[in-house]
Amino acid sequence: MWRFPRYHNQIKNGARLIVRPGQTAVFVTEGRVADVFEPGTYELTTRNLPILSTLQGWKHGFDSPFKSEVYFVSTRTVTDLKWGTPNPVMLRDPEFGPIRLRAFGTYTLRAVDAKRLLEELVGTDGVFETAELETLLRGVIASTLADVVGASQIAALDLASNYAELGEQLRRTVVSKIDDEYGLDVPQLFIVNISLPEQVEKALDTRSSIGVIGDLTRYQQYQFGQALTQAASNPTGGGAADAMGLGLGFAMANQMARGAGLAAGPLQPPPPPQQVLWHVAENGATLGPFDEAQLAEWVRAGRLRRDGLVWTTGMAAWTPAGEVARLAALFGPAVPPPPPPAG
Repeated sequence: MWRFPRYHNQIKNGARLIVRPGQTAVFVTEGRVADVFEPGTYELTTRNLPILSTLQGWKHGFDSPFKSEVYFVSTRTVTDLKWGTPNPVMLRDPEFGPIRLRAFGTYTLRAVDAKRLLEELVGTDGVFETAELETLLRGVIASTLADVVGASQIAALDLASNYAELGEQLRRTVVSKIDDEYGLDVPQLFIVNISLPEQVEKALDTRSSIGVIGDLTRYQQYQFGQALTQAASNPTGGGAADAMGLGLGFAMANQMARGAGLAAGPLQPPPPPQQVLWHVAENGATLGPFDEAQLAEWVRAGRLRRDGLVWTTGMAAWTPAGEVARLAALFGPAVPPPPPPAG
């Protein structure tokens, strides 16, 4: 808004007023808004100044100059204005609980009611620029942001995908606060970024990295292997490099043992082999199962002979005990038959 500099604010009857596109002219007389003119060319007469004529008390026209302040208000849209939260906004997130958010963006501004703007903000200033409104608008937007984001119940991790919707809700709420009071409109408002505190962002990055790596045990084994390779390829490492490589080797073996499901510590002996149990056929009946020590007793007692039939799991059929390699030793060395008669 800009006040026209007339000497003693005197305007002659019949003077021409030119209001260009993107402007509005406001006449102020004795501290009161008299008339408002939209873009166009006007001849200032009592016909074109009905309110001013009433205020001045001219019932039959006027011939002498009259005093009136004329303000020209720019109604074009001012673009590339920036807003941001000077301090973090505390909100309750459904996933993380209480968190602090910062946000910034851009907006556009336009005067839609020159009379209200003059009465509420400009006052008697000769020049009133957009920069004088930015502090006011930034405060209104920042305070409204907390209400809009809090009411949306959108999780912090999903805010980025809802910038357009949140920006439009924020714009409408801001306009409802400044239109009736100051005669201003915000045609566009954009949210460029909503960010979490640096510590929280680092924690989220760590969480994402763990999710990408997947199997931490295999990743650690890979890292140990890389370290061993670098230590072995360092010709100037000397004893320190050897010690580091040895330490890494033990650590890697420990990690591999853990990855295989083995507890770190001294090696345990393997479990004893499982005994083979046998069944013996005697007088058409199946006896057993017996272990090999019990079969050895049967052999010594003469109850089991070489031609006695035995069977165990894995055998296709009953087989003479003397023909089973595992049981042949129970009968001692084989006795050859008598030689054939001479001649």
